[in-house]
Amino acid sequence: MREIRTLRALGFDVRVVSILRPDRDPGQLSPEEAEESRLTFSVLGSGASRILSAHLRTLLRHPLAYVATLAYAIRMGGRDMGRAFSHVLYFAEAVVAGDHLARAGVTHFHTHFSSTPALIAARLFRLHFSLTIHGPDEFNDVLGFHMAEKVARGSFVAAISRFAASQIMRASAPRDWAKVHVLPLGVDPQAFAPQPRADRSAGEPFRIVSVGRLAPAKAYHLLIAAVARLVEKSRKVELTIVGDGPERQSLEEAVSQRKLDDIVRLAGPCNHDHVIDFYARADAFALASFAEGVPVVLMEAMAMEIPCVATWINGVPELIRNGIDGLLVPPADEEALADALEKLIDDPALGARLGASGRRRVLDLYNLERNSARLGDTFLRYLKAQ
Repeated sequence: MREIRTLRALGFDVRVVSILRPDRDPGQLSPEEAEESRLTFSVLGSGASRILSAHLRTLLRHPLAYVATLAYAIRMGGRDMGRAFSHVLYFAEAVVAGDHLARAGVTHFHTHFSSTPALIAARLFRLHFSLTIHGPDEFNDVLGFHMAEKVARGSFVAAISRFAASQIMRASAPRDWAKVHVLPLGVDPQAFAPQPRADRSAGEPFRIVSVGRLAPAKAYHLLIAAVARLVEKSRKVELTIVGDGPERQSLEEAVSQRKLDDIVRLAGPCNHDHVIDFYARADAFALASFAEGVPVVLMEAMAMEIPCVATWINGVPELIRNGIDGLLVPPADEEALADALEKLIDDPALGARLGASGRRRVLDLYNLERNSARLGDTFLRYLKAQ
């Protein structure tokens, strides 16, 4: 959302289309989020009559293209009936999104996380498109994800890290590699500014925070196990996990079984502006993930000079240099994770150094305004060529 605001400030007329509805009720959104939601066209939230109208209008105006693109979408699914059905749904979404864009006079669109509907819409409505690939899920099945075709048909591809760029290039033709640009994400260093922290007294717990979706890839069970190790060693710690997702119940059960109810708190989802409150109270940020792109939550914590412990995976080492901007540990190693956290407990000066260096790293390489401007320059270069 902040990237969109920055692009608008640079003079771009940005129209936002979302496949999904907002994941929270309007009353749960911040004023900024509520305003952006009001300006966003939601495909699945547009209503049955509008969806049917878009399909009927497209079928009447472009009957041959409509049928040919539907057949194309089905072929993309291959012989797997489940995947073929998924691509029919992608086609249904693409028609509504593409019809909305075409009627608004849009000739180029950019997509995050909806690249298959985008590919279909671009084909049916003869639109130019570009895409940002975040990873890592897209890299697990590059054939089923149609990576090579998306790179070939897209105007350009933004990769959020060098690791992502390598995987995109691995899955695409060398003739298309010039389209792949490393354009990192970023955060607003003013919004996520360091806040004064009082020194912990001897009786106060060391407060660890982690922010993210409660999903298997985030490895929260492993983080809880690492905290349990610290408790077994009589370390006074607290862990707060901010977010929601399919693993919430199993995580609650794990906390109860380990008798950590007074140590581990599942805070649930919260507005983006309230996440800062959790960061402000934290002594360390922990990320135990099995798979990541380059996590924005790490950038946020680093911008606030919170020492971070994360797993050495995918694009994370591009953000955190081990021992300089934070501590990196092997994935799936609860002992190493616990040891790294214990090191921060025992050495506040180390945490202060890592926190200060982490903020400098964000200011140098992951400043949202600067990186959004780079994306804007890339847009202009390709739009002029169309």
